[in-house]
Amino acid sequence: MSAPALTQRDLLELKRTWDTPRGFWGWVSSVDHKVVAIRYVVTAFVFFLLAGALALLMRIQLAGPENHFLSPDLYNQFFTTHGTTMMFLFAVPVMEAVGLYMVPLLIGTRNVAFPRLNNFGYWVYLMGGVLMFAGLFSNTGPDTGWFSYVPLAGPEFSPGKRVDVWAQMITFTEIAALVSAVEIIATVFKQRAPGMTFRRLPLFVWAMVITSFMVIFAMPVVATASQMLAMDRLIDTQFFNPAEGGSAILWQHLFWFFGHPEVYIIFIPALGMISAILPAMVRRPVFGHRALVISMIAVGFLSFALWAHHMFATGLPEGANMLFALTSGAIAVPTGIQIFCWIATIWSGRPRFQVPFLYVLAFFFLFIIGGMTGLLLAAVPVDLQVTDTYFLPAHIHYVLIGGAVFPLLGAITFWFPKATGRLLDERLGRWSFWLLFIGVNLTFFPMHVSALLGMPRRVYTYLPGLGWTLPNALSTLGSMVIAVALLVLLVNVARSLAAGQVAGDDPWHADSLEWTIPSPAPSYNYAVIPVVEGIAPAWERSESSPYVTGLSTTVREVLLTSVEDVEPESRHEQPGPTIWPFVAAMATTGLIYGLIFTVWAVPIGAVFVTIGLIGWAWPRRGHSPDEFAEHVAAITVEGA
Repeated sequence: MSAPALTQRDLLELKRTWDTPRGFWGWVSSVDHKVVAIRYVVTAFVFFLLAGALALLMRIQLAGPENHFLSPDLYNQFFTTHGTTMMFLFAVPVMEAVGLYMVPLLIGTRNVAFPRLNNFGYWVYLMGGVLMFAGLFSNTGPDTGWFSYVPLAGPEFSPGKRVDVWAQMITFTEIAALVSAVEIIATVFKQRAPGMTFRRLPLFVWAMVITSFMVIFAMPVVATASQMLAMDRLIDTQFFNPAEGGSAILWQHLFWFFGHPEVYIIFIPALGMISAILPAMVRRPVFGHRALVISMIAVGFLSFALWAHHMFATGLPEGANMLFALTSGAIAVPTGIQIFCWIATIWSGRPRFQVPFLYVLAFFFLFIIGGMTGLLLAAVPVDLQVTDTYFLPAHIHYVLIGGAVFPLLGAITFWFPKATGRLLDERLGRWSFWLLFIGVNLTFFPMHVSALLGMPRRVYTYLPGLGWTLPNALSTLGSMVIAVALLVLLVNVARSLAAGQVAGDDPWHADSLEWTIPSPAPSYNYAVIPVVEGIAPAWERSESSPYVTGLSTTVREVLLTSVEDVEPESRHEQPGPTIWPFVAAMATTGLIYGLIFTVWAVPIGAVFVTIGLIGWAWPRRGHSPDEFAEHVAAITVEGA
């Protein structure tokens, strides 16, 4: 790497300027994107483990016929909380969290665009998860499925507060998701290192930008729908009541207009992770960079055009069914292009069969199975036969675990040294990988068989003699193997954090920019901002490569660049740590929690939210016109 010789004093000043305060104050006020992102990741995995424990309890209940390990009511709460947690509290947040951590490092900037907003988003997300599990542990957990279909979720068939807990949890998670999306888009568009044009933008960054735009278009729909449901229940509106002019089918349209893009909001970051891992593992740049970008954009667009393939059994017009069947099949084309590009990359490279690469290979195998069953579900006659059978859980788990969790674990293994400075143990990593791979197939492949034998989903027990016992027993055994795999992974993480092998700055000899700085990354990320010279900046930098000077070491400053040409425009002073985003998040929490019980929570809660926002936005001293001119003039590119 090329860099000017900063003095030790300069580096100490940078560290002092950008470090997170210690103690409780730092815990609630940090604006370092890495600190906030790690909290997101850890919290998401806590929710993942809780949801996994619920899944294991459900599999024990279904291990044999006429089992009474769980009551029907508890089983309903468990499968609803499991699905809701995996989709809303784990899959989307953890992908965005990895993006919040890695995007600034990949594009050569010191922090995300709105650091205090980032902190606010985390606390709102955490409070949404707390609401969900507080409801479950107090026997008020939602029990109408992760999609909460009406009229079952309406006031007539679901009295009490269980569905209200679900509806308000949605509000929390959608606020947090929208915050993360705005952060990523603004950071990428205005804070890229000079020279990092869109043609040179790393594929993982492209994936996060596409995902963020999808979040902005999809998430408000489900947030609006959940509030319409809450109003039906709380103040007797009739949005979804057919007897009063409402429509139950409207709920499905609104939910799945969000719900199917959400699958790709989870999946597209995983595609970017695959493209980030492969160059280091096969020692060559990814084949077809432009084709991969165009394919991801196409997947993002098409994902909004096939929501009603979840509704083939609702009596839609035949022409609509045909249209959505065609778009459901068409989305396989850009995905197939990406797989061929990755195969070409591996074929022409020199693969190293380390743990991150094993997760990539497993992704190919598992996702192709999930994709093929998805094509079957795109055919209306097949879909009508297997709707509401175990074919659906089998398909979605192959897609989401194979297509998202395996790439995610590969990416965590790959970027673990960047976050911690240590490598995960290779032997334990292989054990956890193979146990997880075997466990996933043993759990979910037999579900196809039980589905074809007629087993409906969302039943808590079944009669003997139907042929369902063996596939269910195998699925239960597989879920236990998955639990052991995750336990081995946790042991690996704990051991590596305590006494793992020191990684060095670039243990993988990778191609992207984040490996040109120390591992773990310092609080300021880059002592000087590099100038990017190609599509593989780490491989292309030399001692004579240019860099940007002029950023202060005593003020939190980031470099702003032009959107298209990526030329330096100005230095931007970022706000430091403050408790006000936390205060605003807690006030927002009080307002949303209160809405479960009374509409008076809106005017009362709005007062406290306003106080939090005023403290957050209280003006600081700005630059005078003369100071701003000097501010811009100080930026120089050296070594060009």
